Amino acid sequence: MGKIFTEIDTDLRDWLTAQHLFFVATAPLSGDQLINCSPKGMDTFRVLGATTVAYLDLTGSGIETVAHLRENGRIVLMFCAFSGPPRIVRLHGIGRVLVKGLPEFDQWADQFPAYPGARALIVIELTRISDSCGYGVPRFEYREQRDTLEKLSAAKGEAELAEYRSLKNAQSVDGLPGL
Repeated sequence: MGKIFTEIDTDLRDWLTAQHLFFVATAPLSGDQLINCSPKGMDTFRVLGATTVAYLDLTGSGIETVAHLRENGRIVLMFCAFSGPPRIVRLHGIGRVLVKGLPEFDQWADQFPAYPGARALIVIELTRISDSCGYGVPRFEYREQRDTLEKLSAAKGEAELAEYRSLKNAQSVDGLPGL
């Protein structure tokens, strides 16, 4: 049932961008350190080209993805159909971190909403694009995105967010450099 794609075509792009939730997984090189898997929502994912995708990384309590990417670049994004026909799509690749405030970030930032708390763009050059059946994924009805993170970031403001990131996002839980 599964298929390997050489690129993201229009149909696949439309399916990916219609999903309300995706998961990001990364791992450090050391087998003694922790693998990370994070859910992502809101309007943060974009297809930038046939084999290039990106997502807007928002300020949160951890910095694992950024730390792992800076160490080794390996990343996979997984999308699941929770409504409609069953399907899972995995986007494997090499990611790079474009920190807010740098010219590279500004080059792509206008393709994303101006969320308060944006701290980086994660740009991924895809090395493998595949799908699988998704028959075991339950159906869920989408209600709405949560606005808690957006409200929290807006209430803190840029100065307080920068201070928070310097305290909470300086390194991963395993001590790898973050922001």
